[in-house]
Amino acid sequence: MERLWGLLQRAQRLSPGPSQTIYKRVEGTQQGPLEEEEEEREEETELPAHFFPMELRGPEPLGSRPARQNPRLWAAAGRRAAPYLVLTALLIFTGAFLLGYVVFRGSCQACGDDVMVVSEDVNHELGPDSHQGTLYWSDLQAMFLRHLGEGRLEDTIRQTSLRERVAGSAGMAALVRDLRAVLLRQKLDHVWMDTHYVGLQFPDPAHPNALHWVDAAGKHGEQLPLEDPDVYCPYSATGNATGELVYAHYGRPEDLQDLRARGVEPKGRLLLVRLGVINFAQKVASAQDFGAQGVLIYPDPADFSQGPHKLSLSSHRAVYGHVHLGTGDPYTPGFPSFNQTQFPPVQSSGLPIIPAQPISADTASLLLRKLEGPVAPQEWQGHLPVSPYRLGPGPGLHLGVNNHRASTPISNIFGCIEGRSEPDHYVVIGAQRDAWGPGAAKSAVGTAILLELVRTFSSMVSNGFRPRRSLLFISWDGGDFGSVGSMEWLEGYLSVLHLKAVVYVSLDNAVLGDDKFHAKTSPLLISLIENILKQVDSPNRSGQTLFEQVVFNNHSWEAEVIRPLPMDSSAYSFTAFAGVPAVEFSFMEDGPVYPFLHTKDDTYENLHRVLRGRLPAVAQAVAQLAGQLLIRLSHDHLLPLDFGRYGDVVLRHIGSLNEFSGDLKARGLTLQWVYSARGDYIRAAEKLRKEIYSSEESDERLTRMYNVRIMRVMRRGESRGRTLGLPTGGSRRNRRGGRTGLGARPSQERPTASESRGWSSTSCPSTCRRPTHRSATSSWVAETTRWVLCWTTCGCCARVAPGPLGRRPRWRGAWASRRAASGASWPCSPGRCRGQPTR
Repeated sequence: MERLWGLLQRAQRLSPGPSQTIYKRVEGTQQGPLEEEEEEREEETELPAHFFPMELRGPEPLGSRPARQNPRLWAAAGRRAAPYLVLTALLIFTGAFLLGYVVFRGSCQACGDDVMVVSEDVNHELGPDSHQGTLYWSDLQAMFLRHLGEGRLEDTIRQTSLRERVAGSAGMAALVRDLRAVLLRQKLDHVWMDTHYVGLQFPDPAHPNALHWVDAAGKHGEQLPLEDPDVYCPYSATGNATGELVYAHYGRPEDLQDLRARGVEPKGRLLLVRLGVINFAQKVASAQDFGAQGVLIYPDPADFSQGPHKLSLSSHRAVYGHVHLGTGDPYTPGFPSFNQTQFPPVQSSGLPIIPAQPISADTASLLLRKLEGPVAPQEWQGHLPVSPYRLGPGPGLHLGVNNHRASTPISNIFGCIEGRSEPDHYVVIGAQRDAWGPGAAKSAVGTAILLELVRTFSSMVSNGFRPRRSLLFISWDGGDFGSVGSMEWLEGYLSVLHLKAVVYVSLDNAVLGDDKFHAKTSPLLISLIENILKQVDSPNRSGQTLFEQVVFNNHSWEAEVIRPLPMDSSAYSFTAFAGVPAVEFSFMEDGPVYPFLHTKDDTYENLHRVLRGRLPAVAQAVAQLAGQLLIRLSHDHLLPLDFGRYGDVVLRHIGSLNEFSGDLKARGLTLQWVYSARGDYIRAAEKLRKEIYSSEESDERLTRMYNVRIMRVMRRGESRGRTLGLPTGGSRRNRRGGRTGLGARPSQERPTASESRGWSSTSCPSTCRRPTHRSATSSWVAETTRWVLCWTTCGCCARVAPGPLGRRPRWRGAWASRRAASGASWPCSPGRCRGQPTR
């Protein structure tokens, strides 16, 4: 303290000029508040007018304050220097103007006439390192087609299908190393990998799954053959199930209701269902809801035979398929599985609680011959050597499923071409890499197209092309277990991707035939897809474009081509979970679907024979579609996303709800608020479009702002739990319970079928229950209407049923307040609505 006091006194002596600050040493404790002392000090000290307190001038070192200068001398010097300063400023301005004119006179930016619709008049500029000048759409298209090779695709498909690609296997690890080396050789801006440790289910070789007849006393009889002991249903419940056998067609809810109406009760029995129409997970979930003990799934030749000159599935082949009603790792719902991180002991509510097993057509024939009871309806009859098919019940069966869970590392591989103007906005394209069996059509084709696109765009960059936005190429792992790789990556980086990903393009199941073309997509991309189809040649009709091919038999191209995203696709996860518009292309056969998908017969040879030698041409067409789509999305000044399309989509849904106007009026409600919301959206979209048309395209800052607003249309419109144009499974992130994948339950629990809906046994009445994605379109509309009615009026239901992104809609609170003020009664009272989502 003595040392500090000495320094203060020395600083006071050395300070130039008169100082009004007097340092006094005070002994003892000071009394009174500090604020009063400061006020008294300010009153005693009168500061000169030119002095400013230290906190308004910034810190100065002690002794560095300069001596006071004469203001008259400074004024005279300023008057003498003024002419020289003005002359210097004029010279600098003139030189900068001439330099700018010389540099930029030959590179004037051209503006397209239409900023929202794809046209060949829209120009594309190269980066500053280019020496080719301005590139128009035709120039970029020609450059892309020149670098895209056809022969490499077929060779890559053949080589990839010959390699072992089961997730977590040694063959997959070798393939990961090879693919990463391929990307590194392409000299991309960034190449990296993400590894996740996920819970996957595999068959137990020491205790294979088994199927036995059971006599009346419950003793096991003859064992039925399972020709493919390796074929199983991942994520099936393990254990034993015993019951009489019943035939239930495709296992849809309406099939089980029809079965019950015909006097055959599915509860407490094993169900035999056909493959097709809905996926494995939906079949098992429906059976579980109706109280069945287990499910056997078989391929019926009626769904897969392709005529005398086409291939069909062998009768001793069973078909593989997972039964998790959701996506991602079901044992870490909502969390990314990095570095074997420990999470709470919960699992997805989409995991079934009954066992399931795929069987071959031969085994199904043995079972159908034993069935008694009423004859199945004509539309339920198949092509097995059994006539007629009966509903049952039949003799008792015992199903034993002994699959085991293993923590398995899976690796996603990434390659990136960095954008020049908006590098933080990503156009993502991905393909599944893993496969159960050869997987030629399932994942080898997509992997080959992905690698060819990487090579093509890398060559274009070497020749002067640089996209405006970044291109992100991804090879996914764990796709056969429910898009595990893509979903875990989304869960890990959702906060970034939710705002930065522009569009996702999926190459899964791209070539399953060559007769028809389907685009499973979000509404924002429909207009862009239409334009691209008009510029790609048909692979099997010479002289026609793909657009001319699809409208040949149906003038409504949209009805012929556009389909909703399926739940078992990686594209679905991007849209329903992250709110990113997505598209998945598929060439298909005209008639029954490709018969070898998810079997050991999905080989390159069979795929080549099904397409009658046109596999390279069809794969080339998919590569052209995807490549031109990437160019438009990554290089256009303004994103070519048709945000006005949502008005038409909403109107179609409103038309479906009009048939329930009577129920609405009985409750004192109307659809007026829906029409009003649609009108508000249309006006907002038109206002944004006019702002874009009247803006200056060369203004980079303004262009980026409009692009961000266009991207937010998807974030705020589709990431809403039940996405328009998608199956009604909803989003794992935005919906809880009801087998969404996030309404998790403790892993040791085994809830009942009613509880697995996501509601307890004391849940709301049926009018308040949230609709499930397993319903048919018409019944889903009815369920949705009833649920909306109750959710908008019942306070307790609104409490347990959060709105979009976990928030209740604004109109709900205001409307409920007005209804409460008017004294109107609620359709379900709090006393009747005590259900809570299963957590």
